[in-house]
Amino acid sequence: MVTLVVATTTDPASLGPAKALLAMPGWQPGPTFQGVSSFLNGEVRLLQHDQGIVEEDDLDRRWEEVTGQVVDEIMFLSKHIAVSNRPALTLHPIGIPHLKDGDVPPQGGKPGWAALPSPRMGPWLLLLKKIAQSHNLVPEFEITLEATHHGPVTSKPTLFVEIVWEGLGLGGADAVGNWNSKSGSNKVLLGLGGGHYVPRHMDIVWKKGAWVGHLLSGYALPMEDPSQAKVDTNSKDIGGTWKVAIKVSYEATKAAFPGGEILAHLDQKSFKGWQKNAITEYLHEMDIRIGKPGDF
Repeated sequence: MVTLVVATTTDPASLGPAKALLAMPGWQPGPTFQGVSSFLNGEVRLLQHDQGIVEEDDLDRRWEEVTGQVVDEIMFLSKHIAVSNRPALTLHPIGIPHLKDGDVPPQGGKPGWAALPSPRMGPWLLLLKKIAQSHNLVPEFEITLEATHHGPVTSKPTLFVEIVWEGLGLGGADAVGNWNSKSGSNKVLLGLGGGHYVPRHMDIVWKKGAWVGHLLSGYALPMEDPSQAKVDTNSKDIGGTWKVAIKVSYEATKAAFPGGEILAHLDQKSFKGWQKNAITEYLHEMDIRIGKPGDF
């Protein structure tokens, strides 16, 4: 199982964890390609480049072309700046499924696309909190998921995270978050609605230890108000890219969790009545089950 861990020299919060990883025993120099240097340790490959973290597309495919090694997953080490300015440690899936052709992505990726979400997200959120507590970082630091956003383009299960090493299985420790649909619960959360930090969806992860797929906040579900367009509230008549965003994110989540049951969890209070009705109707059309907290 080859894991790519990607860092950039342009971001101290990316380079710092990379240096901490490289300080561990067992690393060997790897190939350099297209301005990207690499280091090898077991099944982990640390890649380091000089571009912005969201600017290097297809690193997984490019690694495979250079080495012949099949990549199983990719993780990006990146900083996070909270709007509240409260210190936070976060992780999240990537993609911009709500943008349409012709839109200019503000932070990499491509319109109408969502990466396969890493199955490690839910288990690693719990691990991150455990580590933070052991270092007395809680409650000063908030440990949280973020909604799906930005690039770069990848084709393998992907995760953005700020601090990582224990869960990778280096130094003799067990790897954390490997997906197995036949071991324990196979329910996977597809979060719809809410703000950027998806608190209602995250509650389920804290309480249930749920597997996590894509998390689409309200801004990633653009819906045209039917009262402005003077149309019925039937989902077929409500414009916007919300249906594409749901479809693309569902398909990516399903591909990342083979054999899993994908349950859509709605942040009910974040939607107006017509929005909730339209989304519910569309989920039924897609044969996507709507899950309540107890279902996970």
